[in-house]
Amino acid sequence: MTVDVTVVGGGISGLACARVVRDAGGAVRVIDRGRRPGGRLASRTLDGRAVDLGASYFVVGDDHAGFARVVADWEARGIARPWTDTFSAFDADGAETRKTGPMRWATPSGSRSLVLDLADGVDVESGREVESVAPFRVDGEDAGEVVLAMPEPQARRVVDGIPVASQEWEAVIAVVLRWDERRWPADLHGAFVNDDPDVSFIADDGDRRGDGAPVLVVHTTGAAARRHLGDPDGVVAPVVAATRRLLGIEAEPVATFAHRWTFARPAAATGEPFFHSPGLSLCGDAWGASAAVRTAWSSGDALGRALAAS
Repeated sequence: MTVDVTVVGGGISGLACARVVRDAGGAVRVIDRGRRPGGRLASRTLDGRAVDLGASYFVVGDDHAGFARVVADWEARGIARPWTDTFSAFDADGAETRKTGPMRWATPSGSRSLVLDLADGVDVESGREVESVAPFRVDGEDAGEVVLAMPEPQARRVVDGIPVASQEWEAVIAVVLRWDERRWPADLHGAFVNDDPDVSFIADDGDRRGDGAPVLVVHTTGAAARRHLGDPDGVVAPVVAATRRLLGIEAEPVATFAHRWTFARPAAATGEPFFHSPGLSLCGDAWGASAAVRTAWSSGDALGRALAAS
């Protein structure tokens, strides 16, 4: 099949780009190495329940009108819901304060559901590892305009001499902790952790999903992730210890799981909405004012519109 655009990467940015091209009448396909689209909005089924492993939440923002319209549609159809505007913050000595900020949004069926909704009606080939990309070509075959919707270091693995500046990315290990019952305050929602060597954020997964499950998802610091990239399970014990200390939980969790994100978030954003050259483009959360879910969607949407217009 002849295609106008081939998107490599099935996260929210890649599917936002593909959706625009498809809606404009273009022939587009998405290639993703995962079993299902999702990217860093991924979830994993543990003990019969899907647990969010990637982005802890998303914020709409005042300067993303297009994304706001998409979120309003998701809310109307029950795909996304407002979660909380209040998180805790723990200092190094364990002191807790409450901080109010923008409304954070969550997803009853898991964050992957956002990407799956965008993928509805789009030609997606899952489970395929792309080996080489060049302008207008993927693995040596004609591909139309090629979009790499992935972190720049990953793009360099498949493109020879990609014409963009190198980007620094931070690693994170997401650690899932399940107890036999909820053993923390009902209004925890989530907590930023300051100056801890191992833990940076704690999310009450049962609260954000709305099912009350006794599950926390803890994101490590970048330093802890770097120390344990080769052995993610090695960070579980210190994460459990820090989480129990901060939340005053006496019991050990009954189940744990660690997932490594080698390229979790860009250290800095480029300030540009995307990169485009004839036959080869890049989009994602590094292409914008600041790294966020809304940035990833906006980057893919903007690139898709530019490709459709051309």
